[in-house]
Amino acid sequence: MTLVVVLGLAIGLLLGLLGGGGSILAVPALVYGAGVPLASSVLTSLLVVGVSSATSVLPRLRLVQWRLAAVIGGSGVASAFAGAALNRRLDPRVVLVGFAVLMVVAGVRMLQGTGAGTASSVRDDGTLDWRRCLPRAVPAGLAVGFLAGLFGVGGGFLVVPALVLLLGLPMAAAVATSLVVVVLNSASGFAAHAGEAPVDAGVTAAFTVAAVAGSLAAARLAPRVPADHLRRGFAVLVLVVAALVVGENLLSPGAVA
Repeated sequence: MTLVVVLGLAIGLLLGLLGGGGSILAVPALVYGAGVPLASSVLTSLLVVGVSSATSVLPRLRLVQWRLAAVIGGSGVASAFAGAALNRRLDPRVVLVGFAVLMVVAGVRMLQGTGAGTASSVRDDGTLDWRRCLPRAVPAGLAVGFLAGLFGVGGGFLVVPALVLLLGLPMAAAVATSLVVVVLNSASGFAAHAGEAPVDAGVTAAFTVAAVAGSLAAARLAPRVPADHLRRGFAVLVLVVAALVVGENLLSPGAVA
């Protein structure tokens, strides 16, 4: 249980600081750190990440682009059920290895940085140009929602770079908006997987409380920590965890049931 609390704190900190990232670590943390079966880990991850993201967004409400969050999150609702349907047809080992590949892609992308978008959808007065924004936001929402259903992630580690690179949002607004999208994706992903596996109430409660505490602490730390340092450190952590997941499944193919 101590390990569960430590992992929950770490995931809450990542969500609060970066607007994403905690969700991509939650499933491996539950499977390998807490010994929770994959199907139960997906449900628990979605619940924990959704609650902690909702908590983390509270101090940032004025920075959220609400209409954009609704478009991206709403687009992902249907695709989350499609991702969950595919998840039920795949061997758990395949899901975890696919998850590791996704983590590598995210880690490398974060190491490359998230510079300003080349064709910003933000006007000079700070409002969104919806003629540019909508054709990019809907496909991004569909993709992130599908991943939420397939892997049990909120998708913030993909939403933040998309908001910055594709739409040109400032980093602070991207983090705040991403947290709202993560809440919506986590809710739709949880609904898509509900009833598939039991959820350990004790592990879930400890994990959630720790993640919420971490996300609240991160809200205070975020303005003081250079975003580039956070992004690079998280990218390295994601790559290490991805390597461990692949190694576990290649060396012990029967380890995940």
